[in-house]
Amino acid sequence: MQFTESWLKSLVNTPLNTQELGDKLTMAGLEVEELEPLAPEFSGVVVGLVVKKDKHPDADRLSVCQVQVGEGDVRQIVCGAPNVAEGLKVPCALPGAELPGGFKIKPTKMRGVESGGMLCSGKELGVPSDVDGLHILNTDFPVGGNVRELLGLNEMKFTLKMTPNRADCLSVWGVAREVAALTGATLNAPSFAPVAATIGDTLKVNVENTDLCGRFAGRVIRGVNNNAKTPQWMVDRLEGAGQRSLNALVDISNYVMLELGRPSHVFDLDKVQGDLTVRWAREGEKLKLLNDMEVALKPHMGVICDANGPEALAGIMGGDHTAVNEGTTNIFVEAAFWHPDAIVGRAREFNFSSDASHRFERGVDFQTIPEHIERITALILEICGGQAGPVLDQVLSLPARKPVKLRHARAEMVIGMPFTVEQVKGVFSKLGFQFSAEGQGTDTCYVVNPPSYRFDINIEEDLIEEVIRVVGYDSLPLRAPRGKLKMLPAAEGKIGRHAIRRQVAALGYQEVVSYSFTPEQWEADFNANTNPVRLLNPIASHLSVMRSTLIGSLTGVLKHNLGHRVDRLRVFEVARVFEKDDKVQDGAQTVAGFKQTWKVGGLAYGLADQLQWAAGNNRALDFFDVKGDVEQLLHGRKVDFEAFDAANPLPALHPGRSARVLVNKQPIGFIGELHPKLAQEYDLPQAPIVFELLLDGLNTRKLPAFKDVSKQPVVVRDLAFVVEQSIAAAQLKKAFTEVKDDNLAWLKSVILFDEFVPKEEGKGLNLNEKSLAFRLTLQASDRSLTDADIEPLLKKMIDQAGQRCAARLR
Repeated sequence: MQFTESWLKSLVNTPLNTQELGDKLTMAGLEVEELEPLAPEFSGVVVGLVVKKDKHPDADRLSVCQVQVGEGDVRQIVCGAPNVAEGLKVPCALPGAELPGGFKIKPTKMRGVESGGMLCSGKELGVPSDVDGLHILNTDFPVGGNVRELLGLNEMKFTLKMTPNRADCLSVWGVAREVAALTGATLNAPSFAPVAATIGDTLKVNVENTDLCGRFAGRVIRGVNNNAKTPQWMVDRLEGAGQRSLNALVDISNYVMLELGRPSHVFDLDKVQGDLTVRWAREGEKLKLLNDMEVALKPHMGVICDANGPEALAGIMGGDHTAVNEGTTNIFVEAAFWHPDAIVGRAREFNFSSDASHRFERGVDFQTIPEHIERITALILEICGGQAGPVLDQVLSLPARKPVKLRHARAEMVIGMPFTVEQVKGVFSKLGFQFSAEGQGTDTCYVVNPPSYRFDINIEEDLIEEVIRVVGYDSLPLRAPRGKLKMLPAAEGKIGRHAIRRQVAALGYQEVVSYSFTPEQWEADFNANTNPVRLLNPIASHLSVMRSTLIGSLTGVLKHNLGHRVDRLRVFEVARVFEKDDKVQDGAQTVAGFKQTWKVGGLAYGLADQLQWAAGNNRALDFFDVKGDVEQLLHGRKVDFEAFDAANPLPALHPGRSARVLVNKQPIGFIGELHPKLAQEYDLPQAPIVFELLLDGLNTRKLPAFKDVSKQPVVVRDLAFVVEQSIAAAQLKKAFTEVKDDNLAWLKSVILFDEFVPKEEGKGLNLNEKSLAFRLTLQASDRSLTDADIEPLLKKMIDQAGQRCAARLR
């Protein structure tokens, strides 16, 4: 929300200076984000009168001008602007002047011709201008006058960062009300005097859906001149609020919206066919908007229609077909109350937002519509002329504003300081609230009827906030917090999320934090989720669902970094994922619910290590590098990696380079290389390695326990098995290490140290077979093991490997 200080002070007589006013608004909850002059700083620029213009002798696009910059002071200035002409008054920067950006003006030669200054465009001065070339000044400005002062560019511009609940302050009048309440200053309300109807013309409006439109008012005005020049005072205020002057009728509509917070729309009456109808859109209808965008309408969007179909997107933007232009002479002015629930989020579905939708979806005053129509009409007749018809006002379905109760004792307890009853009553009076009070002292109960423009007053805490906001947060007493600190018990075997983050970071990964909202396509690609949790009001159209996996977000981070030439990346994220979860209530009815699960996801890409000189060390990382990282995270737990069932793979992962991760035989996640088709689809030069684990699988650990170190020697045995190539090494290892034998505790480690796949028949292997060699380390704690001890155990292992995996010793 932007406005100039003079505009605000024309509506409220406050003695505060600029800085005091900004501080007062900020401390009351209307944060002043920027406080700056209308134009950036510049100096030495005066009004110059072009008294003569000659063609440059050595350049077709340059002119040699004689410019008067004071009494008897004429300077020769070379200018390249296309609109320079004799008799114009333009900004002239004299030698020594400093323009925005620190650009200093000095006498110079341009293609051999002396130039003693510079004629300036609006862009060069940082002021808005509607012409291509020099900024044309008012003919009334005195020659040699200070341009900055004459254009009022020293005036301060306020930019407020509004919270969504304060829609009543999305207007200069709303801010003026706040200033009056905070300072006790007098308000100067704009004139709402009724404009007498001089013609009887009306336009019938049928409101079919009262859940869309609660009130609709409008009037016909004939004989307007849209070529009339918008008054300079209005243009200045619009530009100070960040609006560009377009034409008189549009400027008036925009001005009243900024002044009173009332979006309205002006139809070219001659282009409207028949009556107007307000209703919900129908499937298949389309509308070309004022921003030249053609949109396909949906049944949950409101429209204003004539006999030919939709002509405006209700509460958002008008249509191009009935827009006013230079030839418009007859108009229909409408102002309506659109229910916020009927407007919220609709504009964002088309990837834009309008000033109207920004206000209507937060709530606009529904009681002052006739007065605002009169204000718009008066300005139109004053600037554009014409004759006005009667105002037709349909009151259909207005919000029920229920009284809100405030207990005096409750307010004191929540705020933390005492108040008198007169203080609280004074706050409500200053804010213009209608209220009554019952009881005495701290037992007083106030019953407040919220005004029609305050949609944020609904519960007791809202009134408590108003009390301290108006009294002033700086009046709160300074007290040190008091509380007893005690250590809370924490299980040693439980690991917090921050500790897990540190563990992953210690492995060389960098933490990222990304939105839980994600594109729907990511859910389908990375988790085969065709029914994700959808958002009713997404912050952006492409972030429309809640993520059920972290892999999509991590891949998005990888894409961003590759675009910035980061070719080696290891990132992780610890966050919630969201999935649908059907729950049973009362043992009978099944309802759709949601569950949130904490997960840790990681992605690794590029070289296995930093680029270095040693030959053979600059290799790309692979599945086993990241598998080692996962094993480090799960150190101290019984971890297994199991290939996915061929009938039920994870579609996002390479089918031959991925595995489920199990802890104590319970699946907690997965690890694998991204599927080649996804790497190609997302333009990745190579597929990254990703993993995702349930946090519940990481946040508990087995506490270390004392155990004697055996003094007995270890025994090493190597076993090589021949199996079919479809048998995984982990499957074979699991088979022979799960034998039932009392001496299995002797087995301390099993390591796969060789894999041989034949390329031709021979060496005891068929082409469909492979050899897997394992090194077994055995040790007892009470004696040295002999062959007689070991052989029965090894025989059981070999037999079980043969039974489960059809393995034979090589």
